[in-house]
Amino acid sequence: MKTLLMTDPSLGQARGYLAKRMLTAAAQKAGVTLTDNVAEAELVAVAGEQAPADAALTGKKLFVGPLQQAVRDPQAFLQRAQQEATAYQAPQPTATLTNAPAASTATGPKRIVAVTACPTGVAHTFMAAEAIEAEAKKRGWWVKVETRGSVGAGNPITPEEVAQADLVVVAADIEVDLEKFAGKPMYRTSTGLALKKTKQELDKAVAEAAVYQPAKAGSTAAKSAKKQEGGTGPYRHLLTGVSYMLPMVVAGGLCIALSFIFGIKAFEEKGTLAAALMQIGGGSAFALMVPVLAGYIAFSIADRPGLTPGLIGGMLAVSTGAGFIGGIIAGFLAGYVARAISGHLRLPSSMEALKPILIIPLVASLVTGLIMIYIVGTPVAGLMNWLTNWLQSLGTANAVLLGAILGAMMCTDMGGPVNKAAYAFGVALLSSSVYAPMAAIMAAGMVPPLAMGVATLLARRKFAQSEQEGGKAALVLGLCFISEGAIPFAARDPMRVLPCCILGGALTGALSMAFGAKLMAPHGGLFVLLIPGAIQPVLLYLVAIIAGTALAGISYAIVKRSDADVAEKIEAQ
Repeated sequence: MKTLLMTDPSLGQARGYLAKRMLTAAAQKAGVTLTDNVAEAELVAVAGEQAPADAALTGKKLFVGPLQQAVRDPQAFLQRAQQEATAYQAPQPTATLTNAPAASTATGPKRIVAVTACPTGVAHTFMAAEAIEAEAKKRGWWVKVETRGSVGAGNPITPEEVAQADLVVVAADIEVDLEKFAGKPMYRTSTGLALKKTKQELDKAVAEAAVYQPAKAGSTAAKSAKKQEGGTGPYRHLLTGVSYMLPMVVAGGLCIALSFIFGIKAFEEKGTLAAALMQIGGGSAFALMVPVLAGYIAFSIADRPGLTPGLIGGMLAVSTGAGFIGGIIAGFLAGYVARAISGHLRLPSSMEALKPILIIPLVASLVTGLIMIYIVGTPVAGLMNWLTNWLQSLGTANAVLLGAILGAMMCTDMGGPVNKAAYAFGVALLSSSVYAPMAAIMAAGMVPPLAMGVATLLARRKFAQSEQEGGKAALVLGLCFISEGAIPFAARDPMRVLPCCILGGALTGALSMAFGAKLMAPHGGLFVLLIPGAIQPVLLYLVAIIAGTALAGISYAIVKRSDADVAEKIEAQ
């Protein structure tokens, strides 16, 4: 008999979580088949004082038992559930005629489609998709999630599925094309909220979804839509630019690293393979990274009309020596100028078609270009030169301090704003041929998931079977430089996980800078070692990662409390 385990939400998250953990472990020992899908469940066991008023449970065998028994003796609780369960009938709503339609739409099975996207298109994109799918299936909803990941759109939603959907959920940290969802109720959020607060976000989606209508950049409707997204703003536009630039940086960095196989200065000899690789990586890919960054920042702000002035502004940032910072300024300048022209310039209807193909690109490019040449370029170039020289001349003590700060930032929020800020800083320096901070950043970013994997191995008895399996997955994600692999552990026990990871990341970052490690590619984790010359020195770099992982993993294994300890504390209350 397929069994669905639920807890009474009125009793608190901590007690509910512990009870569900205990019941899950007991069910696995007893051979009880568990399910998270309401529609598939034959028996529903609720730990608490009352059953949820959910129409989807109507007709199911349901048992409500005391939470204390679920924690103390979960096997007896499950036996009672199998013996004493009775058919459930959801209470009829007592709503008035004015609010009856709203009540009917808030309950019952739904058909939802969702889109997830993050700047790198790797971890947050797919973890948010899994979280939305799991929560929707738990409610008995039909769900399909399209992932806008690093390899393009995965599991694409068809027009037929859009037409049949009751609700569209967009969990994206970057700008995504949503035209196919025009006319459908839509709720927008971030991947972080969709991952960490899935239940609350789906509840808000049902209550707050508004009909989506694509609007031209600069129009009133477009501005109101932007406000509804919550995460839209300069940070979101910057992440959109970084997401498009990142593959170019990775490819360019690895091509440069490959050229070093033949010797550090082998590329100086024309006609050689080393010279060709350097031309591909340094002469082409790295030359385009700033224009692509600026272009897609502007694209995020003003849609397609902003792309041309953004690309031109980015090229001028490179030619004037303003570098990465100049590219960011050019992108925002081009985007907001293009959006202002689109929204405020009024033309006769016969000439309106000229705006996106002639007037906006021309005027926005002129404004952006002239400002970059005469105002922004020279002072920002001076700032970039000063920053580069300062980083290259850092003494050991200052380098270690910088590495510790960057390492701690990478482990603070596991792919969140602080993590991305440190990462963007390292990527920016690659364009100036400063490779040491990027090495510290990637090494520290691997520490949280690796540490959680180590902790589950060292203190197996303190972790449930599901957490032990999650630890194995975290080890793999850590080797790939996916910090988000530690998110499930941080969500369960943030007050212990985060300090341990921050200490480990700071140690790794400090050691990496102290050893003078350099990294050519900003992603890939330890698999970058397969490229000779991509990481130098290899052994000391590994020592830094191992040291930080050991510190974080061992410390968390020590401070982690077992479920039995938590149960005793709850019973004492």
